[in-house]
Amino acid sequence: MLHLGSNQRYYLYQGHADMRKGFDSLSGMVLAVMEHNPLSGDIYIFFNRRRNQVKLLHWESDGFALYYKRLEKGTYEIPVSLDKNNARSIHWQQLQFILQGVSLQKIQYRLRYKKIA
Repeated sequence: MLHLGSNQRYYLYQGHADMRKGFDSLSGMVLAVMEHNPLSGDIYIFFNRRRNQVKLLHWESDGFALYYKRLEKGTYEIPVSLDKNNARSIHWQQLQFILQGVSLQKIQYRLRYKKIA
């Protein structure tokens, strides 16, 4: 079962993914293009060119889980990145905002304490 929480790492594929790709092709993209280990337990996020479809790939202890959603109306807003890397780390709250249709440009975080490890 796919569970989104702050205890996991999330990586956004910076390009456009073909939504016909399945478990093997997406895990191959994670390995070859994003240069990450698809068996790490991290969640990898792929959007199509029109940004109305999303796939999340996650390795659970015994196999891959794939979450796929297609919007009937509207598009997903993807965070802008100046980094040319094929994988961008995002926070789980950002992913929640993207999936819920919240505009990422208008979010303002208030100051909070963070313990430095």
